[in-house]
Amino acid sequence: MKENFDNALMAVLVSEGGFVNLPSDPGGMTNLGCTKATWEAWVKHPVSEQDMRNLKPGNVAPLYKQKYWDRVSGDSLPTGLDYAVFDAAINSGPGRASKWLQETLNVKADGVIGPMTIKAVNASDTLRLIAQFNDTRLRFLEELPTWKTFGRGWSRRVSEVQSSASKMA
Repeated sequence: MKENFDNALMAVLVSEGGFVNLPSDPGGMTNLGCTKATWEAWVKHPVSEQDMRNLKPGNVAPLYKQKYWDRVSGDSLPTGLDYAVFDAAINSGPGRASKWLQETLNVKADGVIGPMTIKAVNASDTLRLIAQFNDTRLRFLEELPTWKTFGRGWSRRVSEVQSSASKMA
């Protein structure tokens, strides 16, 4: 729901953590879940490692609102589900997160959460939908070639998101 963006963002930032630059991470240099490439595209100029290290929640909040929350229609989703879909969008992309929600709802999975998807969401049990959505998300992650490296953390994250999202709902 519209009122839940700030809570959802703070929960995402706990999961995303701080600055990392692991050679094994396909995202590369990242802080607060924001990759260097994403941040450079947002600010429209190259950034240094120090710029990335200096990112604060207030810096990334507008990017997350526009590029992720709005893209998954967070303001139109029930509280809890909005957070689960938002977190997945940041971790795996808004199009993929939207398709997972649509597949869970058995509606056309076009990657755009519009009126038909929202109607299906509103006709569903939110707690069950949160659980099914996170099951779909975890199955996808388990198939990635980087699962052996990051699987334990991803599995923990999806479990924590499901728990927090269910409490929010």
